[in-house]
Amino acid sequence: MSDWSLKDLQEWDDRICDLAKDHGLDWYPITYETCDYFEMLGNMAYHGMPTHYGHWSYGKSFEVQHQRYQLGMTGLPYELIINSNPCISYLMKENPLYLQILIMAHCVGHSDFFKTNRTFAHTRADTVVPRMRNAKKRIQSYIEDPSIGIDKVERIIDAAHSLSYQVPRYPHDIRDIRQERIEWQKSNRRALNSGEIGERRFNSLPHQPEYDVLGFISSYARGLKDWQRDIIEIVRDEAHYFMPQIRTKVMNEGWACFWHFKILNELNLPQKYHIPFLKSHNQVVRPHITSINPYHVGFHLFNKIEERHGLEECFIAREVHHDESFLRQYLTQEDCEELNLFSFSENTDMIEVKEVSDEEGWKHVKNVLLKQIGSNSIPVIYVDFVEDDTLILYHEHDGKRDLELSYAEKVIEHTKQLWNNDVKLITLIDDAPFEI
Repeated sequence: MSDWSLKDLQEWDDRICDLAKDHGLDWYPITYETCDYFEMLGNMAYHGMPTHYGHWSYGKSFEVQHQRYQLGMTGLPYELIINSNPCISYLMKENPLYLQILIMAHCVGHSDFFKTNRTFAHTRADTVVPRMRNAKKRIQSYIEDPSIGIDKVERIIDAAHSLSYQVPRYPHDIRDIRQERIEWQKSNRRALNSGEIGERRFNSLPHQPEYDVLGFISSYARGLKDWQRDIIEIVRDEAHYFMPQIRTKVMNEGWACFWHFKILNELNLPQKYHIPFLKSHNQVVRPHITSINPYHVGFHLFNKIEERHGLEECFIAREVHHDESFLRQYLTQEDCEELNLFSFSENTDMIEVKEVSDEEGWKHVKNVLLKQIGSNSIPVIYVDFVEDDTLILYHEHDGKRDLELSYAEKVIEHTKQLWNNDVKLITLIDDAPFEI
């Protein structure tokens, strides 16, 4: 039996919001929903969306998480919040009151970040839930259409999911590709007629490297039916929505932890909650042994920014940066040492430490970290050109991160289903071009 009532939650939420306003936070209203652990697992499988189209991959995710939880191999997240206006957050019924208070303060930090960070400017938080609901209805109508059916729908979703994050990573790069081509043709018609550019170049696709692979396929793939193109655009729209969260994980979680810690230290909590609160907080922001904990790094850096430059600088940072620029701007040698950061190489026999965060090695360690955070962990693939109806994709290789060839081959097969023709992917292996 819980030690709280809905009235208790409302009272503590009011106190949290009063403190947050006093500190200058600006957030979307938050709607809290209570759920049990089983419902929380379902929310996790569907990325927290209150309405979402069905797909076997979400069922698989649910079963994996459910089994791991029942076997004691993993816990559940303290909170789950989605970027919408109003924000929707889920509170587990099993949580004690002190934890619900921590979560609500944490969610205010998240909501402020969603509303004010410029990386999220294009996500259209006001319409995200209606868009997702509408997308679910459209996909369900295709499933129920006797001429289409669930098998055809799932094949298209499978293929689109394989390219789901091959979309623009920066808000200003999101555009209407078909309209852009029309405008380019109009503006270059005179140059074509004068012979300044050749017919082949004029008609070639694209006219510059196109990083919106899903958008390009949706615009130019031959033989796509309207319902297939619609599903591709649904997956593309969802990827645009989630990309900012990938690109700001360290900052977003760090900002939320920074504020739940600051607010709860000013709330005059009952004495019996002090130690449980600190225990839960420390559990969240503790360092991980084998990987970077974004909560740990983000919380550390926002505290250091306040210490070195003042609270106003924290607000500026949360507004203008994403993870890569944030760490590039604020991560110092002192931080690398305090966070115990190091770089290593791994082979079948052992793990070898390459650099530690001393006076000579910390910049190398920092650069390695920058290449691993946010969207930098996702391979960069772009449309190079189309030749004889063959889609030529190019992997923008940075000299360190190779593609997993077996996975890449499966992605190419999926891409062929969408393109309705041959597809080739060029990467580098041992500094030499390699075609998949």
